[in-house]
Amino acid sequence: MQISIEPIIYGLIFVAVLVIVEGLYLLFFGKSISTNRRVNRRLEMLEKGGGNREKVLEQLRKEMSQHMSSSGIPLYSILAEKAQKGNIAFSPIQLIIIMGVVTVIAFVFLTFGTSAGGPVKVVVAVGMGVGGVYMWVNRRAKKRLGAIEEQLPEAVELMVRSLRVGHPFASAINIVAKEVPDPLGSEMGIIADESAYGREISESLKDLAERMDMQDLRFLAVAVTIQQQAGGNLAEILDGLAKVIRARFRLFRKVKAITAEARWSGVFLSAFPFLALIAINLLKPDYYSEVQGTPAFVPAVLVVCAFLAANLFVMRWLTNIKV
Repeated sequence: MQISIEPIIYGLIFVAVLVIVEGLYLLFFGKSISTNRRVNRRLEMLEKGGGNREKVLEQLRKEMSQHMSSSGIPLYSILAEKAQKGNIAFSPIQLIIIMGVVTVIAFVFLTFGTSAGGPVKVVVAVGMGVGGVYMWVNRRAKKRLGAIEEQLPEAVELMVRSLRVGHPFASAINIVAKEVPDPLGSEMGIIADESAYGREISESLKDLAERMDMQDLRFLAVAVTIQQQAGGNLAEILDGLAKVIRARFRLFRKVKAITAEARWSGVFLSAFPFLALIAINLLKPDYYSEVQGTPAFVPAVLVVCAFLAANLFVMRWLTNIKV
């Protein structure tokens, strides 16, 4: 049986779609979105804008809310929440245009690289365009949330040190906004600016926690709210919170290390049959010729594919431990 290499071509085209989207993002926003700088983006914007906090705050708030405010656009709703968490610099319209562009590129690749029919190529190209952009946005969001989780204990400890030397909490937030790099530095800078214009810090922290959907930020917002309402030593409360966050982060890393073998075993066990099939097709193309015409061949193939998919989902479910 001669097995077509078209599935491999589909995979290569999908990888090319992801590379194109990443390349466009780095081309237009590579310098401005870099997280490897000691000075966060908000401070650079303040420096370039002559210290106009109101203008910078307006720009940052527009960027962080543009995706959810456009969630009513058909097809874009599946991207809005992830794009907001990832703080994607592309506007919603730009992302939709990119979906269309990569869909057209995928269709051209499919036209010259495969012999599939027109309707199949259209459906696959649309799936690659939308799915590729979604996977890219999702990866960006996970990377940014992971960076914030890693920065948060250090930021809270910096607040504690500021409070212990006599600074008010608003000044402690402002110090964090100046000393901590992106992505958390600019987020704390927005809170500091909102506080300067009269908004309660606890409300800003709650909005940040809900926007990021992060449990540790919720703990911080609740701790500040309780202290404002009931009083108490905020420095001691935040010190304990920083220890809890660090302990949770260490436990999460430990769990991730312990379950790494199971996760990669699931991926390997699911990918190995496909790799073996490709090797058999290359080394002995007529290997399945004797059973190809039997009635049980197609059902057996479908059952094997179903078990492979179930293996991935079950292994992921077993190793997805909440900390």
